[in-house]
Amino acid sequence: MAKVTGFLEYTRETPSRRPVAERVNDWFEVYQDFPEDKVRTQGARCMDCGVPFCHTGCPVNNIIPDWNDLVYRGRWREAIRVLHSTNNFPEFTGRVCPAPCEAACVLGINEPPVAIKTIEKTIVEHAFAEGWIVPEPPLERTGKRVAVIGSGPAGLAAAQQLNRAGHWVVVLEKADRIGGLLRYGIPEFKLEKWVVDRRLDQMRAEGVEFRTGVEAGRDIPAEELRRTFHAVVLAGGAEKPRDLNVEGRGLAGVHFAMEYLPQANRVCMGDAVAGQILATGKHVVIIGGGDTGADCLGTAHRQKAASVRQWEIMPTPPPDRAAHTPWPLWPVMMRVESAHEEGGVRQWGVATARLEGDAEGRVKRLHAVEVGPPPDFAPIAGTEFSVEADLVLLAMGFSGPVRGGLLDQLGVELDARGNVKAGAGYQSSVPGVFAAGDMRRGQSLIVWAIAEGRQAAQSVDNYLRNQLPG
Repeated sequence: MAKVTGFLEYTRETPSRRPVAERVNDWFEVYQDFPEDKVRTQGARCMDCGVPFCHTGCPVNNIIPDWNDLVYRGRWREAIRVLHSTNNFPEFTGRVCPAPCEAACVLGINEPPVAIKTIEKTIVEHAFAEGWIVPEPPLERTGKRVAVIGSGPAGLAAAQQLNRAGHWVVVLEKADRIGGLLRYGIPEFKLEKWVVDRRLDQMRAEGVEFRTGVEAGRDIPAEELRRTFHAVVLAGGAEKPRDLNVEGRGLAGVHFAMEYLPQANRVCMGDAVAGQILATGKHVVIIGGGDTGADCLGTAHRQKAASVRQWEIMPTPPPDRAAHTPWPLWPVMMRVESAHEEGGVRQWGVATARLEGDAEGRVKRLHAVEVGPPPDFAPIAGTEFSVEADLVLLAMGFSGPVRGGLLDQLGVELDARGNVKAGAGYQSSVPGVFAAGDMRRGQSLIVWAIAEGRQAAQSVDNYLRNQLPG
C-alpha cells in the first residue's frame, strides 16, 4: 500500500480546468497540467482497505492499489508496467473514462475517493515522456490471419493483443482515418487526436496493418473475409442512433449528434467540410442529457451559438449519491461536465412534443412539455412551452449495431436488443467470428470496450491455437 496514514493526512486534489473564457475560444484539452509531486501525494491516499473494490468497479480490472503505491514511491517505470498489464490505452481512459473505479473506492464511503483517473493519466504520460513506451512486436508469428472490423477502442485493443500473440492482424475501418469514436465521436477538447495517433504509431511498428476506407460487407464481402482470414472480430460499435418520433422530425436543421460531432472533429484536423452543420449564431436545442449531449454542448459553445439548451427526459438527479445506488455502485447524481460550466441551460423532466418549421422547411421552434417520472413520463398538464430553435441535435443514445450488410452476410445471431449474440467466449453463432465492445454489449463506456477487446482477443487466440497449422 501507499502511505499508511495518507488518507488521513491529505485531501483529494485533481487538475483544474482552464478558465472558461479561454477554453471556449480553442479546441485544446480543458484540463491544466498537474505537477507530479501532487500526483504522488494523491497516490499516498490509497488506503489499506483489505478488499480493493476499485478492482470490481473497473471493467479492465486495473491493479489500482499497486500502481498507486508505486507512484507514491516514485517508481514510475514499474507503475506503467503494472498499468499496461490490464489496459492497452490508459492515455484514453485517463482522459475520457467516467472512472467507475473511483465510485467504488473504499475511501469514497465517507471521504472523497482516491484520484485514480488523474494518477492513471499521469503514469502513462510520464512513461511516454521518458521513452519507455516502445513498440512490442511478437518474437515469432503463428501464420494465422485475423480481421478486426472497426477501429474504435474495442477493435484496437483486440488488434494489439492478437498481434502481440503472434497473429497477423488487419484492421478494417470504413472511415478515412483510424480511431472510430475516439477519432470522430469525442471532441478535440476532451481528447486531442495526437494522443490517438501516438498509440497508432506504436501499433503499426508492432506489425498491425490498418486499412481505411474499407467497409466490410460492401468493399469486402463476408465470404471473402471468411476465406482470407482464420478469424474475424466484429468491433464495429453500436452506431444506430435513437431517433425522435415527433411531428417535424424531417425538417432541415434537425440532426443526429453523430452527424454533427464528426464534422467538427474533421475541421479540427484540417479537413474542409462542405455544408458543415454549424451552431454559429443559432439557437440550439440538444435533446439528451448524457455524455454525447455534453459533447454537443461544448462544441456549440466553441462554434459561438446564440443560445444552447440541453434537455433530458429523466427527472433532475440529486446533488449527491442517490439512495438507490449505494456504494460501490455507480452513483446516480448530478454531474457537471466542463461543457456545462461554459454556459447553456440544462433542463430535466422535459419531452419534445413537436417541431415547427418555416416556409422553407427549416426548423424554427420546438414545442415541449414537462413530464412525470419514469416509466410513464406522463405529460404534466399546463406545463407546455416552446423555445426558438434553429438547430436541434438528437443525442439520445444508440440502439445497437447497424443492421444489414456484413451482419446479414455472415448470418450471425442477434440477441433480443439487436446486438451480436456472443457469450462469455465472445464467439458468435458463426464459428470463427467473434464480437466485442458495443457491437456485442450495446452502447457502453470506453473502458468496457477495451476490456471486451482484450477478452475477445484471448478467446480468438485460444481458438486459433486449437486449430491445425495453416
